[in-house]
Amino acid sequence: MRIVVVGGVAGGMSCAARARRLDEQAEIIVLERGEHVSFANCGLPYYVGGEIADRSSLLVQTPASLKAALDLDVRPGHEVTGLDAAARTVTVRTASGETTLDYDALVLSPGATAFRPPIDGLDSPRVRTLRTVDDAVALREKVDGGARRAVVLGAGFIGIEAAEALAEAGLETTVVELAPHVLPPLDDEQAHPITQELRRLGIDVRTGVAASAIEPGDDHDTVVLGDGDRIDADLIVLSVGVRADTAVFEAAGIECERGAIVVDEHGRTSLDGVWAVGDATISTDPVTGARRPVALAGPANRAGRLIADAIVRGDEARRIPMPLGTAIVRVGELTAAMTGANRRSLEQAGVAHRTLHLHPNNHAGYFPGASAVSLAVHIDDEGRILGAQGVGRDGVDKRIDVIATAIRGGLRVDDLIDLDLSYSPPYGQAKDAVNLVGYVGENVLTGTLRLWDARELDEVREAAAGRPVRVLCASGVRSHIAHRVLEQAGFDSASLSGGMKTLLATLGDRAREVLEFGVAE
Repeated sequence: MRIVVVGGVAGGMSCAARARRLDEQAEIIVLERGEHVSFANCGLPYYVGGEIADRSSLLVQTPASLKAALDLDVRPGHEVTGLDAAARTVTVRTASGETTLDYDALVLSPGATAFRPPIDGLDSPRVRTLRTVDDAVALREKVDGGARRAVVLGAGFIGIEAAEALAEAGLETTVVELAPHVLPPLDDEQAHPITQELRRLGIDVRTGVAASAIEPGDDHDTVVLGDGDRIDADLIVLSVGVRADTAVFEAAGIECERGAIVVDEHGRTSLDGVWAVGDATISTDPVTGARRPVALAGPANRAGRLIADAIVRGDEARRIPMPLGTAIVRVGELTAAMTGANRRSLEQAGVAHRTLHLHPNNHAGYFPGASAVSLAVHIDDEGRILGAQGVGRDGVDKRIDVIATAIRGGLRVDDLIDLDLSYSPPYGQAKDAVNLVGYVGENVLTGTLRLWDARELDEVREAAAGRPVRVLCASGVRSHIAHRVLEQAGFDSASLSGGMKTLLATLGDRAREVLEFGVAE
């Protein structure tokens, strides 16, 4: 059997390696149009900023090492320009010209390319993306070459990591994001601490606005924003999103949806003998049912392995699960992580939900170094966990990973009470933050706790004449106690979810104005 894999890195190389472990006799060829077939693309921003000092550290495997370890025929500099599914051949362009290559099984892992919005001046040599090792090397050279001012267009994961890296390298850095806040997958109240941390790092954050033009100059460019502001820049990082790189395969007849390849539960495409994996494929959100690509290394690696199983073992192979989109990013001294659906996607899908906000310590409060983990957990009326987000200095990854596991396992929010999690004062609490989510969730489901949300502030004020009692404290713990007293005394009572900490984060930059107005009134 000849297995041809188009594209390396996460999904493609995972598939090729697994296929070899399952079939020692198969001929496995990996075609990669770039120079590097297996590199740490998630590490690129850290190389730009100097935390990863040596470029070679980014190269996970080479064609020679893959040949020696797994007998894989890896061919860099080979770009697939055509596919004939009836003949089971691909057309390949190399420096020597074009040729055709036949296959028994074809795996497409073309990835995605940086989205280039229609902005005048985007072809300036000072504008770079951050998708490849060459991109990272070019940006590092500009940093080392004396660049003083940087503008990052886009405040998603890569954009934020690039902005932090450039600021840490000493550049005057501005990040520009069209969405209302940085890290758009986060809910509003979870994104605000990240904005504050970026500002603490000296980064100028511009949200709700996009670049309208780039004006090239002799010694620098000028980024013109939609609100008329002008920002001078020695380098510009374009990170406003990606598009599945599928034009060649869509032209060959593969079914695509919004430019991404449609696959079944085993990774098969609409063409016989052709599979696809990674950023170029479309996935179904297991919570909302929304269809979208998931550009994350973890799901791509796991799916690549399962596609190899399907090729060698057929339908008895395990199915590829729908990815939850679990992700994490470091921003200065903070960590932000998420899993499952966020509020915006739930609202767009019409999924009824409520949000639990908690601010427990990462470990025992009496042990030095304790700090809060701000958690937001979305649940439905049956207690199903729909998604979760966490922001804090330490322990965020642990809690979100546990909740992601609970979602995958089909646990209800009150099942979190019973999780037997490790405890020692330096690492957690006897009632871990995840257990506390379970306690709060159970109280809400049983009616023991009634919550009001910070986004309902205006409604609460307007309803004051009706004599409802809406209690609040710093984080929602003491107000829960007050609520129990009031409710049992017959009052129409509710406790603010997450307390003042969540209210302040929800209001964001409006907090001082809104809260001062309330006091004056």
